[in-house]
Amino acid sequence: MFGLPRSTEFNKRIPKKKFYENITVTPALKKSFIEQVKIVYWRNKIAVSTVNLAAGIAVTELEVFEIRLNQQVLDESVLRQIDKEIPYHILFLLEYEEKYKAAIGYKEATASGSNTFKVNRYFYTEWMPIEKLPVKLDGLGIDVVYENFLRQIAGDHLQSGSTESIKESVEREEKRQQLKKQIDIFQTKIRKENQFNMQVQMNNELNKIKKELEELSNG
Repeated sequence: MFGLPRSTEFNKRIPKKKFYENITVTPALKKSFIEQVKIVYWRNKIAVSTVNLAAGIAVTELEVFEIRLNQQVLDESVLRQIDKEIPYHILFLLEYEEKYKAAIGYKEATASGSNTFKVNRYFYTEWMPIEKLPVKLDGLGIDVVYENFLRQIAGDHLQSGSTESIKESVEREEKRQQLKKQIDIFQTKIRKENQFNMQVQMNNELNKIKKELEELSNG
């Protein structure tokens, strides 16, 4: 799949119910699995034992999961639940009507040290033929391969200077998204506000946020 060595192939079908059998799963999440997901395949395992790469420090293994869908839309909570159940980093390939979308989360170990992870956010490509996906095995170690998968899939969202770590790039993007949401909120409030002095005050705050966003985007 997209040029991965045959030695990494796993090709194991995983019953989707395995991911929502947990009693803590909400009815809404279970419904998303049942209605939106058709089949889950564990396609590849990228590890020292399967490919000639240096061992990672933050990333010990990279799994490739193919999720065939019943519809084009997939609730992100489904990906989060799978990431929660699998204690490794995962590259997701979503398939619907022979078109594919790659998805990957910035997944990092929690401070508890109990082999648990959290995903800060997910990045996605557009839908396209699988051979057009901008995903390739690039790097001499598993940590770098994972970081490159993130940057390949995120595209312009994570393009940054070479001195910036992937964690810093993700944090920068998260801050950008937060500022954009604040801008939308202020713009909506300004349109609804009838008092001129309040409009002026909110416009001043809005301009500060826009300036911060511009500096962050150009930094």
